[in-house]
Amino acid sequence: MAKSYEPENKLPNMIGSGTKISGNIETNGDIRIDGEIEGNILSKGKVVIGPNGRVKGEINCANSEVSGGIEGKILVSELLSLKSTSKLIGDIITAKLTIEPGAIFTGKCEMGGKGENSQPTTSPKK
Repeated sequence: MAKSYEPENKLPNMIGSGTKISGNIETNGDIRIDGEIEGNILSKGKVVIGPNGRVKGEINCANSEVSGGIEGKILVSELLSLKSTSKLIGDIITAKLTIEPGAIFTGKCEMGGKGENSQPTTSPKK
C-alpha cells in the first residue's frame, strides 16, 4: 500500500540577528526571533524571543519563551515563560505564567484557565 508523502517541517522558522522585518507574520509552526519585528505574530506553535530579539506588536501563540524585548500585547493559550533577561512592556493574557528573577514586566496580566484563545486561529488585531 502506497503512503501519501507529506513533508514534515521539524525545523522552526528563524529570524536571525541583524534582520529587521516590518509586517505581520503568520505560521502554523514554531518561530524563533533573534532579530527585530515591527508587526504582529500569529503562531499555532511556540514563539521564542532570543536575548537579542525585539518585537513591537501583538503576539498570539500557544506557548512562548521570552529572553528579549516585547513592546505590545501577548496572548498565550498555554504557557508563557519570561526569562531573567526579558523586558516586556504591555499586557499579558495567558493560561500559565513563569517569571524568572530579573525579568522586567510593565503592564497588566490576566491568567488562569485557558488564554483568551484556546487555540490561535484568528489574525492579530491591526
